[in-house]
Amino acid sequence: MAVGGKDGETAEKLSSQVVAVIEESFRDRVPHVEDVQDIVERVLIKNGFSDVAKAYILYRQKRTEIREAKRFLGVSDDLKLSLNAVQVLEKRYLLKDEQGKVVESPAGLFRRVARVIASVDKVYDKNADTEMIGDAFYGMMSRLEFLPNSPTLMNAGTDIGQLSACFVLPVGDSIEEIFDALKYMALIHKSGGGTGFSFSRLRPNGDIVGSTKGVASGPVSFMRIFDVATDVIKQGGRRRGANMGILRVDHPDIMEFISAKEKEGVFNNFNISVGVTDAFMEAVRNDDFYELINPRTGRPVRRVRAAGVFNAIVASAWRTGDPGLIFLDEINRHNPTPHVGQIESTNPCGEVPLLPYESCNLGSINLSRMVEDGDIDWEKLRSVVRLAVHFLDNVIDANIYPLPQVEKATKANRKIGLGVMGFAEMLIQLNIPYDSNEALGVAEKVMSFISKEALKRSEELALERGVFPNFEGSIWKERGYKALRNATLTSIAPTGSLSIIAGTSSGIEPLFAVSFVRNVIGTQLFETNLLFEKIAKERGFYSTELMTEIARRGSIQGIEGIPEDVCRVFVTALDIAPEWHVRMQAAFQKHVDNAVSKTVNLPQDATLDDVYQIYWLAYELKCKGITVFRYGSRRKQVLVTTPPEEKYVKVESEYAGGSPSIMCPLCY
Repeated sequence: MAVGGKDGETAEKLSSQVVAVIEESFRDRVPHVEDVQDIVERVLIKNGFSDVAKAYILYRQKRTEIREAKRFLGVSDDLKLSLNAVQVLEKRYLLKDEQGKVVESPAGLFRRVARVIASVDKVYDKNADTEMIGDAFYGMMSRLEFLPNSPTLMNAGTDIGQLSACFVLPVGDSIEEIFDALKYMALIHKSGGGTGFSFSRLRPNGDIVGSTKGVASGPVSFMRIFDVATDVIKQGGRRRGANMGILRVDHPDIMEFISAKEKEGVFNNFNISVGVTDAFMEAVRNDDFYELINPRTGRPVRRVRAAGVFNAIVASAWRTGDPGLIFLDEINRHNPTPHVGQIESTNPCGEVPLLPYESCNLGSINLSRMVEDGDIDWEKLRSVVRLAVHFLDNVIDANIYPLPQVEKATKANRKIGLGVMGFAEMLIQLNIPYDSNEALGVAEKVMSFISKEALKRSEELALERGVFPNFEGSIWKERGYKALRNATLTSIAPTGSLSIIAGTSSGIEPLFAVSFVRNVIGTQLFETNLLFEKIAKERGFYSTELMTEIARRGSIQGIEGIPEDVCRVFVTALDIAPEWHVRMQAAFQKHVDNAVSKTVNLPQDATLDDVYQIYWLAYELKCKGITVFRYGSRRKQVLVTTPPEEKYVKVESEYAGGSPSIMCPLCY
């Protein structure tokens, strides 16, 4: 393409010259890659393609720098991943010896995980060809078509052996129950998981303590203990813990909870969300009053104006990004096992509502790898979905659980959460703008397809291995299914670290920037979206100066020289009107068993009314939760679009999109 010519004739002619020189010069030995590259350069220059030769020389120089950086990290990268992916793998995933030296390659990591997860097949069929299924699992991961959640990559085949990302723990209304939950949280964080809690059962601040005749301090005070404990426990020695804290909107301490994170630096290890009900939302709509209930007695303590509480939630979210909303009634309308219990909480990022002590294993399909020649490869997607469901079901049995209660609850429902990443890049390859009805249609079509194929595979596994133990009485039984292996199958996680490893966009988020500066191994490196770079070169408007200008803004909107149709497709999170963020979340939610993690990123000049409308739209479109983040609302954030001293969009090494707040746990 770079050298032109009809039907590739010129390229074929040059290739033949390169081959001839190699055959003449290397009769007695095999040439190194550098030898071949030297010959390519000489052939290009000889044939008058000096511009192409210059670009090739620069490419070689860049590749050499990347190889040297990887060598500095001590990683032998046999899969040719990006430098940032290798840094993330070296820091958190690759096994090391006692001296801290990396002792496995990225391919070795995927082999280790594939071998452990495939071995489960022998439990159900002693004649199973685990080598064959292991090869299939390895291929899916090494081609970056699917990746499981981080604890599976970190811990499979190690002494820790804990493979789940998501846990929910109950918090009862006694000192013994509270500190049991704290201890269990510590064990889970140590093993690499994240935890969600509902503090709604704790008696309110000022209530009586029967055993001592003292006065209770309320749920927010106990949350501080969980936050501090999280601070001093580094998950598996490789990442910090993350929590979700939820309080029902009818708890007497709701106003204290709403403002809990308004002072920056407080509750850094918590995302917080208010658990709202349909009754509360209707009271807001009708400007009515509702009752606050003491959970200890079950009796109302006072009536408050619903709109006042809702406005306080909106104001705090506008100022700090917290709290989000969790729609409890919508979640429980889709609770697959209502006969077992009501769902009160979710995992740290909100995409997996769970019963007490349940855990869930997540994995994400890389949709950017499911496009061929401008169309979705449905057969490839079907194959990956089926294999991923098999993989995630095996994880449940391969897992070494941190608590017996967790093992019992998890195996009773066998929940998995198959999701996606790279959706924004899929749309770009399809030439569809993110903020369009056509994109919403793609979202529904793709997720509906994934859901249906996942259900089919779960039915097959149930016939081979048995249904999940709580199948009788589940909504699946009521819907006429004769067998199902997993109580839930789908979930949309934020992906974070995984999308960096896979080299794609995070979850279902739009691009956060087209070109930017990333901190990698102590150096600031320019990074440009590869799809944009490819189009810019193909259509002749690429230049170093242009990339620098884009890196100053992040967005390409309004930059002279970029075609209008390209600007329309390469929209970033802050280019998109807020309602499109919510509509995209709702489009996926229609076909997701669990929930959808999605951040509505807002510009700094967004108003309180913007947040108000977003929260209402999410409720009306039947999302299970909603989170906003207004750029600049926190001093510490991992995305900075206009640093006055440097004037480049800057991100930390592990930022992949989504919420740019400091509390964006890279759990998945």
